[in-house]
Formats: sequence, structure tokens, C-alpha cells
Amino acid sequence: MKYTTEIVVKIPLEECIAILNHTANLKHWQKDLTSYEHISGTPGTIGNKMKLNYNINNRKIELTETIMHINLPHEIYFSYETKGILNTQKNHFFATPEGHTKWINENEFSSTSFLTRIMLILMPRAFKKQSKKYLTDFKTFAENKTPI
Repeated sequence: MKYTTEIVVKIPLEECIAILNHTANLKHWQKDLTSYEHISGTPGTIGNKMKLNYNINNRKIELTETIMHINLPHEIYFSYETKGILNTQKNHFFATPEGHTKWINENEFSSTSFLTRIMLILMPRAFKKQSKKYLTDFKTFAENKTPI
């Protein structure tokens, strides 16, 4: 399953990237995040791995995030692995003529089990909705400087 989500954050590109790239800010715009932990690699570089723990609708989910490509302030790609699912996420950032930041978020989900394959087929809107929610919550935090 592939889809693209985008949003305009009404702050300059450099400021947007600084907020996004600061791990301690995750808790301010990812409401479901319960904890994170550096696993390996150098933070902010290709190959860096983090363990992210979420509680979404009373369901605990552990993801391993790996930086696949980085060319900030313009792009950063991640892979997220969890039981049965691999998500590759390509994030592109552009300065708008108004001095804001346009964030284009491309997602590709693939299944590594029969159950998650069915889930991706039957529930694509849930994945898209969650991606949009995180972008919207980031926008709210970045623009207002108040946690969600």
C-alpha cells in the first residue's frame, strides 16, 4: 500500500527541521508515543536505529526506526519495522514563497505476514488517518509551541 500526505507548516524551513530533528520533541506531537530509546548508530545519521513504543487505542506497538537517507533540510527517509509490517517513509521539505514549510510524506507499507496483509487490504484508511494525524499534530506543536 502506498500513499502520500502533505501539510504546510507556517514556520520557516530551518526552524521546522530543527523542531522535527530534535528527538525530545517527539512526545510533544506524537500523543501515542510512550517511550523511545537509541539502539545503535550515530543519532541523525544514516543507519541510526531507535526503538519507539506506542500505545494506540490500548494496543502496544514497538517499532524500530532506521534512518535510510538524509539530506536535511530537504529530505529524510526512514524505515519502520514492527511485527508483520515494514513501512518505508520518504519525507520531503520545501520552503514556500510565503516563508513556510511544505512537508510531503510518502509512505509505503508492506506485509511480512498473512494477518497484516489482510489488515493492509481491509484498513488502508486507518493507516492514512494516523499519518495525517501525526503531521497535523506536528504542525500544531511547531506553530504554537505547545504540546498536543
